[in-house]
Amino acid sequence: QVQLVESGGGLVQAGGSLRLSCAGSGNIFKINIMAWYRQVPGEQRELVARLTSAGSTKYADSVTDRFTISRDYDKNTFYLQMNSLKPEDTAVYYCQANIYTFAQGSVDYWGQGTQVTVSS
Repeated sequence: QVQLVESGGGLVQAGGSLRLSCAGSGNIFKINIMAWYRQVPGEQRELVARLTSAGSTKYADSVTDRFTISRDYDKNTFYLQMNSLKPEDTAVYYCQANIYTFAQGSVDYWGQGTQVTVSS
């Protein structure tokens, strides 16, 4: 059974930094796509950053040049480094990955979500 477990959220002042982690466990053969989304109550979940297994990245315009998505191949873990945080970055952040296992093929999995709060 594949699971994604997030960590690293919290409260930070504007201008500060946080690093979110998303650790995959289970019989993972390959992680095809890794992504971070965020959601504010009453709004749709939005894509923040995406990283493919080929190394291609995509960022939301609002976070370009401030956030960086990366991965540790050996640990099946990926990260979101968030710098120069703004109050409008406050949201619940979710990691998502398309993971291939021999048992189930390619399936999308989600983390449980972690709260990021940026105070002004």
